[in-house]
Amino acid sequence: MTVSLSRVQLRVRGFHLDGYGHVNNARYLEFMEEGRWDFFDQHPQMIKELQQAGRAFVVVNLNIDYLAAARHGDDLEIMTGIVDVGDRSGLCHHRIVRKDGILIAQADLTFVLLDMRANKAAAIEGDVRETLHALTLPKEAFIP
Repeated sequence: MTVSLSRVQLRVRGFHLDGYGHVNNARYLEFMEEGRWDFFDQHPQMIKELQQAGRAFVVVNLNIDYLAAARHGDDLEIMTGIVDVGDRSGLCHHRIVRKDGILIAQADLTFVLLDMRANKAAAIEGDVRETLHALTLPKEAFIP
């Protein structure tokens, strides 16, 4: 597997908006989830290894910075990638950039690997750890 940065294109639609005419804050979480699903789609071997190890990728914390408003018709790019893997958790970074280059939002998402049988967080080790490490990239990779 190679270092990877997922890039998803999305156009802001009317149903994304709040009463003020800009994207509702909760929609950005959905946009970022779309980015994570794309990342997973790009790495089916990683998903296969997680399943074989009886592990599931679980979000435990999300810190988001809202930096500019996105409005109806804006074209956005959602970038997603893993930036750190520790012994018991990892860090996924997201950036949402408007077509004109304006940074709309960015977030750091902490994840753990859930042991599906024990229903608790497990150490990140073995082949799964190697695979996740191989996919990490620096936050600088998100900036053109």
